[in-house]
Amino acid sequence: MPQTFHLNKGFNIPLAGRALLEEHKINQPDSFAIKPSDFKGLVQPKLLVSVGENVKSGSPLFFDKGSEEVLFVAPVSGEISEIIRGERRKVIEIRILADKEIEYKTFKKHTKTDIINLTRAEAIATLTVSGIWPSFIQRPYGVLANPSDVPSAIYISAFDSNPCAPDMAYIMRGREGAFQLGVDVLNKLAKGNIHLNLDASEIPSVFSGTDHANINKFSGPHPAGNVGVQIHHIKPIGKKDKVWTIDPLSVARIGTLFSEGIYDASKLIAITGSEVINPHYVKTYSGACLDKLVAENIKGTHVRFIAGNVLTGEHVGDRGYLGHFHNQISVIPEGDQEEFLGWLLPSFEKLSFHKAFGLLSFLSPKKEKVLDTNTNGEQRNFTISGAFEKILPMDILPTYLFKSIISNDYDEMEALGIYEVIEEDVALCEYIDVSKNDIQAIIREGIELIRNS
Repeated sequence: MPQTFHLNKGFNIPLAGRALLEEHKINQPDSFAIKPSDFKGLVQPKLLVSVGENVKSGSPLFFDKGSEEVLFVAPVSGEISEIIRGERRKVIEIRILADKEIEYKTFKKHTKTDIINLTRAEAIATLTVSGIWPSFIQRPYGVLANPSDVPSAIYISAFDSNPCAPDMAYIMRGREGAFQLGVDVLNKLAKGNIHLNLDASEIPSVFSGTDHANINKFSGPHPAGNVGVQIHHIKPIGKKDKVWTIDPLSVARIGTLFSEGIYDASKLIAITGSEVINPHYVKTYSGACLDKLVAENIKGTHVRFIAGNVLTGEHVGDRGYLGHFHNQISVIPEGDQEEFLGWLLPSFEKLSFHKAFGLLSFLSPKKEKVLDTNTNGEQRNFTISGAFEKILPMDILPTYLFKSIISNDYDEMEALGIYEVIEEDVALCEYIDVSKNDIQAIIREGIELIRNS
């Protein structure tokens, strides 16, 4: 029986520039990259390729020293053009000069009967060698899942409530069969306890007919689409729990892997933001360079290119690369100019959760806003305003959790809910924080302190 959850806390950011549900043809980027930093919990990448080597889509590029059976693979075929390193020769990016036609490394194909008779060990072996395994994220901590663990459940959030978020049903159109097959494989990993979480306001056909999954419906403002918030309401997790999360596109990739024997890194990307002339979708592959994806579709030059959404995405520039988990590019104005009297001037265009700063914006709450990157102030002492508790739909005390991390109080961190959250769950708190703290970084610092203690 489906469960329905109505969330009252949260805040929607009506950012201008949501992508129209139309796909535009483009010339594919010449360069793609895989970034080890996309995968939290990766101990130390060990390279399996060198500059000048040719690879196929699905060919292994590196493995994790902490879990050697988990391979990270090329999203496209081509030549390894560069290996970008940072301090102490840390691998930052592995760049691939892509072929015009993608060639695929082939894996074993499975019939429906094969999948019915599939053992858990066989499923894990195929997922780890093919490169799909890094899409599994463990909660608590938000790190790479360990193949030797048995999760109590696997959670899939089938909608995104972030600003200008891509329409998941549109991204997944035509992949219904692959998605169902992926869910069937997931059932081999988590004792049949798979949770598919849907937007209660509209159940798309691509997900409505899914079998062998527990259906949960959520309504309410952002962050209702965050899988961490959903887990909290379905079954809160603690220190000794282990659950996994995975996105719908990766579930479909599992289905394609087992049915067709290839690692399919193709995806639809939403080109969004107020500085995009014609917001729309384009088809490309994971790790694509942004240059051709946004070519001749940007209004100005003084803009910020963000891989992902404006709350949790990465500032990469117009020659940067999409991350493994990104389904969106956001382009908004830079906010490095000074504004006379700033927030003292009343305006319908400003947006703030705090009515004292953006009172007029509350008269038109659904009007799309052109927002820049200006923080409207510098970092200052941590202010206790009670706003975080009004915006985070979880039964925890975020203000005191953040303070306990800053003071390195391990006992308080555990008592106040550190196991329940990762960065994306508190991104909205960072947006409304009058003290201008980097709250997502604070949360990751607390997670690593607890995880390594």
